[in-house]
Amino acid sequence: MPRPRFGKSFTPPASTPPPQRSGPTWHQFLTAQAHGIIAADFLHIDTIFLKRLHALVFIEHGTRRLHLADVTAHPTAAWTAQQARNLAITLECRMHLMRFLIRDRDSKYIRSFDAIFEAVGVDTLLSPPRAPRANAICERVVGTLRREILDRMLIYNEAHAVATLTECMCHYNGHRPRQSRQ
Repeated sequence: MPRPRFGKSFTPPASTPPPQRSGPTWHQFLTAQAHGIIAADFLHIDTIFLKRLHALVFIEHGTRRLHLADVTAHPTAAWTAQQARNLAITLECRMHLMRFLIRDRDSKYIRSFDAIFEAVGVDTLLSPPRAPRANAICERVVGTLRREILDRMLIYNEAHAVATLTECMCHYNGHRPRQSRQ
């Protein structure tokens, strides 16, 4: 048996198992709380004139209802907060049923955005960096809008994007079947 190079031989410490989580997994949490979760994300739209537009979309996890906030070329933090106010007014009768808002860590979401939801009792949950599966339902809707609409047609301007997304939203909310809702 060869001798160790650096004096004493190395003996690894006794391995201890990693600590177990005491609460539910993220999937179990989303499933159990689906009726009270709303998620937000930005959708990027490239126009025919090579201008980038940004659409803010919300989706209710329990009912899978899609809400288009608005479309703009220059989203600012104040614009995003105003869209949150508009959504709170639109959902006023159902807003008290919401318990959680899931969003990413985009700099366009400022403290006043979260404060609008906190005023009606909705807690904000931030998704971890580079973890699209944490907000999977909203990411899936964004992907659906891209694949089924935006990749197949040319968008001219903001008004055209709003009209197109509004029509798609009406179809998505009213006529599109979903396996998860039986």
